[in-house]
This record gives sequence, structure tokens and C-alpha cells, in this order.
Amino acid sequence: MQRRTTAAALGVLLTASVFTGGIAAAAPAAAAEAPPEGITHDENDRVPEGSVWTEHYFPSTDGVELHADVLRPEGLPAGAKTPVILAVGPYFGHAGQTGPEGFTHTGPSARFNDFLEGADLFDEGYTYVMVDLRGFGGSTGCLDNKGPGEQNDVRAAIEWSASQPWSNGNVGMYGKSYDGATGLMGNNLKLPQLKAVVAQESIWSGYNYLFSNGVPRPNATGTPNSYNNIATMDPLVDDTSRYQANARYEESHPECLSENRADNYEPDPNAPFWQARDMAAKAKGTTTPLFVTAGFIENNTKPEGMEEFLKNHVGPERGWLGQWDHVRGNDRVSDGRLAMGREGWFDEVMSFYNQYLKGEEPTTTYPTYSIEDNLGEWRAEPTWPTPDRRTTVALGNGTYIDDGGAAGVPYAASPSTLALPKSYGQWDMESAPRLEGLGVTRKTASPSSDAASAEPASSYLVWSDAVRHDTRLTATPRVELTTGAAGNIMVKLWDVAPDGTAVMFDENVSLVNKGRVGFDLKSTDWTLQAGHRLAVEIGSITTGSWRDTPSGATIRVTGAILRLATESTADDVPTAGARSPFLDSYLQAYTRTFPEPGAPKFRL
Repeated sequence: MQRRTTAAALGVLLTASVFTGGIAAAAPAAAAEAPPEGITHDENDRVPEGSVWTEHYFPSTDGVELHADVLRPEGLPAGAKTPVILAVGPYFGHAGQTGPEGFTHTGPSARFNDFLEGADLFDEGYTYVMVDLRGFGGSTGCLDNKGPGEQNDVRAAIEWSASQPWSNGNVGMYGKSYDGATGLMGNNLKLPQLKAVVAQESIWSGYNYLFSNGVPRPNATGTPNSYNNIATMDPLVDDTSRYQANARYEESHPECLSENRADNYEPDPNAPFWQARDMAAKAKGTTTPLFVTAGFIENNTKPEGMEEFLKNHVGPERGWLGQWDHVRGNDRVSDGRLAMGREGWFDEVMSFYNQYLKGEEPTTTYPTYSIEDNLGEWRAEPTWPTPDRRTTVALGNGTYIDDGGAAGVPYAASPSTLALPKSYGQWDMESAPRLEGLGVTRKTASPSSDAASAEPASSYLVWSDAVRHDTRLTATPRVELTTGAAGNIMVKLWDVAPDGTAVMFDENVSLVNKGRVGFDLKSTDWTLQAGHRLAVEIGSITTGSWRDTPSGATIRVTGAILRLATESTADDVPTAGARSPFLDSYLQAYTRTFPEPGAPKFRL
């Protein structure tokens, strides 16, 4: 491979800043640049074929300087303007995405090369821009996890991309996980230049990734540490001096790292820190066309706050929702099956972009929402959720011991031999464990350990009657109850077959004080087959999915209710799609054997 040795090849390019006395003085964000000479694949094998790579710098707020890698279609005539696909996030550093990747020379990140190639993005006439959030890659500043600083970075990136002489002013955003979340931030900014967002497996609110109603998750401290590690990756030796200086920003500002750890450890969801990061609430009244994917059963970016976000968003929507883990729409598993089970990801994405960035009428009609349920069956829906009715069921009273499972739970150990890796909570949003399972049952309680048991265990069950027809539970279940003591509470929903085989399909936890409490479970789309029953488990936190401290208290629960949305399957409109492979792994990890069911307390 030949590599150009000129200053242009080393990325010493024109920027949107001017220098005074060695300190960058920010020019207006809208200030345009003359297109500099760029690097092709023939000159640097890290540059995608068919594109020309240049580097740029432009200001955000708080004195932050942002770095961008720009890939333009090769062979464009001078002055040609194109629409722009923008990705903004922490994973675009030249040395690697979440850690050093062993590159011998610098070049643009390959994070979404699958998209560039699979969508033929450059042949389709788009420019692709990758912007490092503050503190990452070639950008300065302290990390600000989903906060006002990052939101300002997204604003600056959109406005800068739209204002360049090679841009036609129309910007779309693309991402998955963290850089999916920046797309949702972009939507919330209500900028006219942003014409469409594609956000795969995003979080919907910053708080829920680290805490659940006051209870820390295993990664509450590990995730901020992981992003500190990404932010302090060494640049490559042939990165420009400007890029290297920016990449080492934390060396002269060590407070950035300690503040990132301390600021994120805030258990109160109503604290100003988290209110500023509540993307679902901030979506109210937004209209940017939005294409999202979400795995209902994924263990990483769980569907918490999703229904609120989509309800608040009033613009055009497209969605793939189903029973997969933290994957992209085009990902395949080891045997070649599509991880989401549905063909045509890039075709549908480009139809979406071409409609809203180029004004082209789609040549294929796609469902607004394509949804896979727990039976592996796909249907088309005009929106999500589409319940037939919303109902409140009474769960009555019960008692449990908040001991983390020491007194037993009312079901047997898993018949599964699925091996689950040990997790220590040290992950970023790209590297969370795929499965955590239900944890070790230290003791199995007597089958009589239901709400009416005289001997309390670590949890108890409340049973529905058997459903007479296939019944889908959809939207976001919510539980409300009164507790007689302080401690922790966990609520799980189980799909129980007539033979006692049970699958846990929804859960959440909360700190409780003496008094009334209410909280949402995860959004779901789960069909109870005819003859199955819903079992609601209420008790102590017995899994490793939270870092709780059992109180040891015997907690009396009174006046418990469960708010549910149900939907008949009779009117389902099938659409193309196969069973997502992860569904079977999930069923292995979350299946238990239940005793004889208790007396039904409610009917669905």
C-alpha cells in the first residue's frame, strides 16, 4: 500500500477556527470551509473505496473544539453539493472504537463501513460525516454523558454539516447504541436542517442505563469508567499534531475523568442531572422523520422510556421492533441467519433517506412498523403500540422478605444448560453482556409460597386465569402498590404454560419506603398463547442485574395493581421476517419450572 507523505495526507487541513496567540478562537459554527485536498483508498487503505477522506475542526459550546472525519464520493465535480449522513458519538477515534485496534497508521473509523458498503452510500450521492463527541477522538472537552454539552455538540455537528460548501443543507443521522442516542438528541433539537434519523438499539433516557428507580445497575460505576478509558486512548503516531493534542486533552484536565465518574452516580431520577438527559420527555412535539429499532428482550439498551418517546414524537415514523439483542439491522449470526430475522435493512434505510433528504417517492411500500413477537411471528402495524384495551388488574396483598433470595423463590432451578458469562459491570454501550439470566436460586421455597402463604419467602406469585385465546401484552406495564417497610422490590412477569414451564419476559425493580410507590416495567410485545397464564412475581431482587443492598425487612404489600395493555392477535397482518436467533437463547436463559398454579386472582 502506498501512503501519501504530504501534509494533506497527514490531515493538516483547513479548519473552521482561527488562531490567536496559540489559543483557538472559535469562529461562528456556520462559517464554511473551502474543500481541502483529500485522501483516497489508493493512498490509504483505511479510506473506504469510492470515497475521499478529509479532516476538519469546528467549535461547539464551552470552548470545545470538535473533530470531524468527512468522506465524500470520489470523482465529484468541483462544487458538487450532496445530502449528508452524519454520525456523532464516542466511537470514531482513529485508534479504535472502544479500545486500540492495532492500526499501524491513521485513518477514518470503520465503525459503519458495513452501512457505507451495504447501502452503496457514495454511489447514491451522499457525503458521510463522523464527529467525535467532546472528550473523544480528536475533540477537546470533558465528557458529558447525554447531557447539555453533548446535546450542543450534536447541534453544532448538524449545523456545521448543513453549512459546508459541499452540502446541500439536508442532513440525516445514522447510528446504533450511543450514536443512535445522539440521533434521538438531534431529533429533540428541532433543527430544520435535520431531515431524518435512523437510530438502532438506542437508550431512550440516560438515567435508566445506570439505575432503576433508585437501585444501581451493575454498570453504574463501570460504564463511566469504560468511557473514561475510551476518551484516554492514545492517538496514533501519524495523527496530526492538532488531533494528538486534542486527544490528550484529559492529561491536562484530569478533573474530567473524576467528574464523569462522580456526576453519573446519581440514584435519584428526578435530580437535575438526569432531567437534563431525559430524551423521552424532551421529544414532546418533535417532528423529524424517525426510523428506530429496539429489541424488547435485549439486555443492554433496554426498551425503557420507548413508549413515552414515541408518544411524544409526532413526526413520521418507521420501526423494526422484536425479540433480539444489541444488534444492527444487517447483522448476521455465525450460521449466516440475520440477527433481527428480517431482510432488506439497507434497502429500507436508503428508501427512507432518499424520501426525506432527496424528496424521492419510495418505489416500495414498507410497513410503518414491522414487529416480531415472542412466537417469532412478524406483523405490520401502523404505529406502536396498538392495544385493543388498557386494563388495571388487582394483585391484592402479600408479604416477602427482602433478603436477595435467601428465603427462596417459588419455582425450581432452570432446566437449561446454557452457560452465561460472569459480568463485573465494566462495559460501555457496545460491550454489555448479551444475557444475564435469572441468577442463582439459593433456595427454592415451598410451592405454597404465594400471596396467601403464612411463611413468607423472598417473593410470592399472583396468578391470572388461563387465557382463552392468544392474548398479546403490549406497551409498557406499570405496577403500583403500598409497602409497609423500606427496602427493595422486584416485579417480574411470567408466561406460564399448562405444564408449568414458565418464561420471565418483563421485570423492573425499585427502592421502596413505607407508603405508595409506582413504576414502569420494560416495554414489551409478548403473546400469551391460549391456555397460558400470567404470573406476577413480587419480592426481593434475586438476580445479578442490579447492585442492590437487601434490607432484611419483612415487607407487607397491600393494594397492588398492575396496569396492562392487551391486544388480540386475530387481526394481525403478517409481514416478511424470520425468527430472530437470539429469541431461543433468551428462552433458555429465562425459563423455569413452576409448581401447581395458585388460585387465579385476576382475568386478562
